[in-house]
Amino acid sequence: MPAAERVTDRIVHHGEGPCWSEQWGGLRFVDMLAGDVVTLTGDGATSRAHVGDVAAVVRPRTGGGAVLAVERGFALEDADGSLTHLPELWGAGEGIRMNEGGCDPDGRFYTGSMAYDVAEGRGTLWRLDPDGTTTPVVTGVTISNGFGFSPDGRLAYYNDTPTGRTDVFDYDRDAGLLDRRPFVTVNDDSGTNRPDGLTVDAEGGVWVALFGGSAVRRYAPDGTLDEVVEVGARQVTACAFGGPDLADLYITTSRENLAEDDDPAAGSVFRYRPGVRGLPVLPFAG
Repeated sequence: MPAAERVTDRIVHHGEGPCWSEQWGGLRFVDMLAGDVVTLTGDGATSRAHVGDVAAVVRPRTGGGAVLAVERGFALEDADGSLTHLPELWGAGEGIRMNEGGCDPDGRFYTGSMAYDVAEGRGTLWRLDPDGTTTPVVTGVTISNGFGFSPDGRLAYYNDTPTGRTDVFDYDRDAGLLDRRPFVTVNDDSGTNRPDGLTVDAEGGVWVALFGGSAVRRYAPDGTLDEVVEVGARQVTACAFGGPDLADLYITTSRENLAEDDDPAAGSVFRYRPGVRGLPVLPFAG
């Protein structure tokens, strides 16, 4: 089994949502429960920006800056770095936070929520349109996670972690996400291979991070298990292609609920060069 290279020290508590954009000059990801967006440059340097109690997802905007999901909604970063929080989607007393997401081919931003106590069915996949409109598009979610599109933009892949599956939707600009159905069953009898974040490569392969499974798996477009990459930390949270040629797979990991001396590399970023390139990140059009 090939193994990913560890490229940082233990730098985050709960790393998530890696995203490469040339306008950032490197990789951004979140230290989710610290509320920080972390930038990792090509020379290995890191910097942090605090955006709120939770930093769930970050994606570039077409006009510069970034769109973010924060604890109870969305925020917009302008090109000069100034941050504007949009109206919250629910109240603080509901015990729900945003978790993971990404953009569609038409520049809309999706982020799914989950309950802090992981209560079943309390999450929702939300969509933020460029005009600021917000719409719930999938309800009854427990841990809303990976979200990515096929190279032709016609299929959307999605994980609700406790299902143990990666699901797929048909995608239409006007109708949105349609005909949700299983793509692959990721978990097995061990109960440790929980599907977390995902990304899609230029050949249509779907890479799924295994929380508790110390690995990332690639599934071919027909759902066949094609490759397994070992990661030197158990709680693998997400993956994304980056580098100038989009040939490196960056992988984030988490220390959530671990003792200080348990799993020493957890909280580090890993990298793997798989021999297939990724797709350019889909930006937010607002």
